[in-house]
Amino acid sequence: MLALRTITRTTLRASSRPLMAQRASQLLFNSFAVRRPVTTQSTTPEEALEILKRQRSARPVSPHLQIYQPQLTWVLSSFHRITGVALGFAFYGFLIGYAGLPLFGVEFDSNSLMSAFGALPLVAKLSLKFVASLPFTFHFFNGLRHLVWDTARELTLKGVYRTGYAVLGLSAVSSLILTVL
Repeated sequence: MLALRTITRTTLRASSRPLMAQRASQLLFNSFAVRRPVTTQSTTPEEALEILKRQRSARPVSPHLQIYQPQLTWVLSSFHRITGVALGFAFYGFLIGYAGLPLFGVEFDSNSLMSAFGALPLVAKLSLKFVASLPFTFHFFNGLRHLVWDTARELTLKGVYRTGYAVLGLSAVSSLILTVL
């Protein structure tokens, strides 16, 4: 576009006759311009609404997670939120079950839970303990990581990744320790 303006100005300045300058600039513009065919038609409001609906359905969906390479920062942030919600649901579900199930004749007290857990095979016990302890330990250590950030420490990219890997390691080790205890 800048080249077209420069050519047009040069042509206008070089020409002594205004009509010749107009024709030269039009000629130059027409040779560089991209022409698109445009058609118009009259539509009723219902037809216009249908056209708009078709156009909206053909729009691309926002790419969201498909285009981004997974990074430790947003993966840990997502898991922190997910584990927090899961732990909250588990706590309130257990509380409601502990208080409400006996009203329906279902025994849900410490003795019945211990006897049901004791009847499980060893592999199931260890798996259940690991699955229950991993979200808790991850959320705990990642919460400590956020408290460290609140003191304005470890906020560099290197520090964020270092603390992220530390959270993953501590979570895995502490979950394994809690599993075998």
